[in-house]
Amino acid sequence: MDAELHVSAAPMRDPRYAPRRLEVEQHAGGEMVLSNSQPFSTDFQTTSDALAYWARVAPGRTWLAERAGAGWRRVSFAEAFEQVQALAGGLRQLGLTGERPLLILARNGVDHALITYAAMSQAIPAAPVSPQYGLPGAHLSRLSHACKILRPAAVFVEDAALFATGLSAEALAGRPVIAGRNPRPGDIALESLLRASPLAPTARPADHAKYLLTSGSTGHPKAVIVTQANIALNSAQIAACFDDPEPPVMVNAAPWSHSLGANAILHMMLHRGGTLHIDGGQPTAAAFGETLRNLAEVATTYHNMVPAGWMLLVDALERDEALARRFFERVRILQYGGAALGQVVADRIQVVAVRTVGERISFASGYGATETGPTACNVHWPNQRMGLIGLPVPGTAVRLTPRDGKLEFRVKGPQVTPGYLGRPDLSADAFDEEGFYRLGDAARFVDPADPAQGLIYDGRLSENFKLASGSFVSVGDLRIAAVSAIGGAVTDAVVCGEGQSAVGLLLYPSPALEPDAVALAVRAGIERLNAKSKGVGGRVRRALVLPEGPDALAGEITDKGYIAQSLARARRAAAVERLFADPPPPDVMEFP
Repeated sequence: MDAELHVSAAPMRDPRYAPRRLEVEQHAGGEMVLSNSQPFSTDFQTTSDALAYWARVAPGRTWLAERAGAGWRRVSFAEAFEQVQALAGGLRQLGLTGERPLLILARNGVDHALITYAAMSQAIPAAPVSPQYGLPGAHLSRLSHACKILRPAAVFVEDAALFATGLSAEALAGRPVIAGRNPRPGDIALESLLRASPLAPTARPADHAKYLLTSGSTGHPKAVIVTQANIALNSAQIAACFDDPEPPVMVNAAPWSHSLGANAILHMMLHRGGTLHIDGGQPTAAAFGETLRNLAEVATTYHNMVPAGWMLLVDALERDEALARRFFERVRILQYGGAALGQVVADRIQVVAVRTVGERISFASGYGATETGPTACNVHWPNQRMGLIGLPVPGTAVRLTPRDGKLEFRVKGPQVTPGYLGRPDLSADAFDEEGFYRLGDAARFVDPADPAQGLIYDGRLSENFKLASGSFVSVGDLRIAAVSAIGGAVTDAVVCGEGQSAVGLLLYPSPALEPDAVALAVRAGIERLNAKSKGVGGRVRRALVLPEGPDALAGEITDKGYIAQSLARARRAAAVERLFADPPPPDVMEFP
């Protein structure tokens, strides 16, 4: 208790946020509209505007850095702008023009960024797909389906040898292939494009900048149209949440095939003139060492990871004083996404921070979708509470409409997509009569009497169900309560039991713990949860720890960063059957 009081009494390092602004309009029937009137800059309206600006204002400052042996390959703003213009000229020489995109099959890297910005500068949309679509062992049906939707004019691969599986796909036959390394006969070496006559940017705000694949909770991929202005203005909206003239410094691994990594991080760093160190690590026990290596060298000002990464990092921070000193040296904001971060994990991080630098560090989170830029809401005030999705970012309006006992979340703003590539039917259905994009999610207030305290994600509107007894199960509430009660031993949960006599949970384990430790924590946590629960729909009768984390490529994690409950249950039908088998198998936990 003394340690807890010591931490809670410690001052909080200034996150350098702008003042929080919130306007609330009450409408008939309990509907309300939340908006943020904080001004945001419209100086940059295309993806090239920020790069041109910083190449002029801070030409020698590093924009991107990636590992090169024991050191780093660094590219300054001026160098990047020069190479982007040369690559743009090379793409034009290949005949790329119009809205047929450049398919990008590559991991995060400097060359990936440069050719992406070169294509976008000429209004040639970039279409980055998951590298897993083309790496050894890939199921080529995914890449073939992506090509059917996107109809790419050409392909960029970081390494033709590494992505030989993907390049063998029949869907890519006959398309020009640009290779960063190891070009095959007939491929175009990236370095040859750099010798082309440079082309200045010509893209306009309304031009298509990217096509990003998203499946949401349906599992059926579609291509979201992302305009130049969508990307540029969403970064301006995020920047307006800060009162901080200092360029940020980050180490980050979020994939650029998704809008969080590509837009909210990569382009936001460009917008603010910051330096991004591209992290090749992953939030798994086997691959997190690379992230720790990078964080030991780079003092970041802003750090964003999925909860599984934070679970691994707090273990390292607790045992490595030098790493903790380096990590907390300059960092002002800690952010999580992809799932809810347990309060226990966050509290452990604060203990290390206070012990190391004598200050607590503010935790942020956000909410949105590929279709919303991605950022529609975020936490932009000093915060220690986990589970928030924040409030609207500047220039954004959120419509909360009562539906089935919840508040449906809809959004309008300059970051919202005009629709889906080649699907005018889906595009029309995605918006309501007032032009708000419908995400299909619900939200609720931390404190209905004080909306400025922020919103909490309240689940998919379609994911709740009833037990055989007719008892209603609020999936979103139960999922959050269970994960919080168990703590850092699991990263998330799938709530099961439709038509059954009781609720069961499928649980994704923490990669940092041994199975026996996870099982002990799960049993203790669910016992605590059940002791406090009221009603059959809030009690967990069975639980099964899955052997691995959620499969993002299969759509188990939505682009909004939450578990697609119905899809996860369908994909793991065998596990659900085991969960409710009679008698239960030995690995299924039972609770009275």
